[in-house]
Amino acid sequence: MINGVSYLDLKAQYQSIREEVLTALEAVCESTRFAQGPITAEFERSFADFCGVEHCISVNSGTSALHLAMRCLDIGPGDEVITVPMTFIATTWAISYTGARPVFVDIDPERRTMDPAKLEAAITGRTKAILPVHLFGQPADMEPLLRIAERHGIPVVEDAAQAHGAFYKGQRVGQIALMGCFSFYPGKNLGAYGEGGALVTNDDELASRARTLRDHGQSQRYYHDEIGYNYRMDSLQGAVLNIKLKRLDEWNGLREQQAHMYSELLSGLPITRPTYYEDSKAVWHCYVIECDRRDEVRARLLEAEVETGLHYPVPIHLQRAYSSLGHEKGAFKVSEEFSRKCISLPIYPELTEVQIRAVVKALRDSVTG
Repeated sequence: MINGVSYLDLKAQYQSIREEVLTALEAVCESTRFAQGPITAEFERSFADFCGVEHCISVNSGTSALHLAMRCLDIGPGDEVITVPMTFIATTWAISYTGARPVFVDIDPERRTMDPAKLEAAITGRTKAILPVHLFGQPADMEPLLRIAERHGIPVVEDAAQAHGAFYKGQRVGQIALMGCFSFYPGKNLGAYGEGGALVTNDDELASRARTLRDHGQSQRYYHDEIGYNYRMDSLQGAVLNIKLKRLDEWNGLREQQAHMYSELLSGLPITRPTYYEDSKAVWHCYVIECDRRDEVRARLLEAEVETGLHYPVPIHLQRAYSSLGHEKGAFKVSEEFSRKCISLPIYPELTEVQIRAVVKALRDSVTG
């Protein structure tokens, strides 16, 4: 959007690192090490250090990272994996790819992540993993989830696709549970210039198996121990991510300032703002409000040249792809209510105070006019 406020401005970010990026990409081209090369290994070491874990296994997407996590736990047909219906559908694709069944637990209406009070009722003898989602950069309430999981002997995997660098009770997301999975889709807080993802863990055996699975099941070249995948990250993405990772904490800090500004300026409007938690440090991948007449409000904002996002208009249990699960409307009321009211406002490190004030003015006019 030329004159108004774009929902996301990746070009502005690129301009700030352009020379460094082009130099790094040229170095990869000169090396001709394009697939899972040394620069990718360098990123793996750096991201593992950033997350405070022993191992980072880079892959070609966040979806692949989640799928590898399920495979590493030997999840398959007849098994169940518990997650939330309010997330991007890749969370459940990873479960379905193994032949297992996604089982949903509704979200907490304020935190917008898995409601610990509803988890235990969803556990059965077929439950093989619990997959909470750190939605919009807000960490899930992990302590009670882990406590319940430990009581039942069930592993927990973090879907941290939207939460690079977030903290929960002093720990980076990704290091809290058995494994953590990240996406580096271009629009993420840490975004590649294409697709990318990573699985992180402190477990040596899981890390070794994930590395084998991502590379055609090879323990050594041309020796294939099990059915594997071509999930390798290309070196161009590793080069870009290396550059951006050095700036991630700074960029997340700017997002936090913008979120606080939004929350202050939006006070008093007939909307629901995101909630802050003392136990967490969110990284504000999205700043999501809730309001009545959502579609009308979004249309008015667009007329005022303010672009918005929509995450997500249909909860997963009501998607046609999962109609076989047999869920009807009303099955997960909090997620459904949220999906009717949510609007994602522009938020990214390059967003200016002038732009934020323009968004707030347009929103005020839209919800009160």
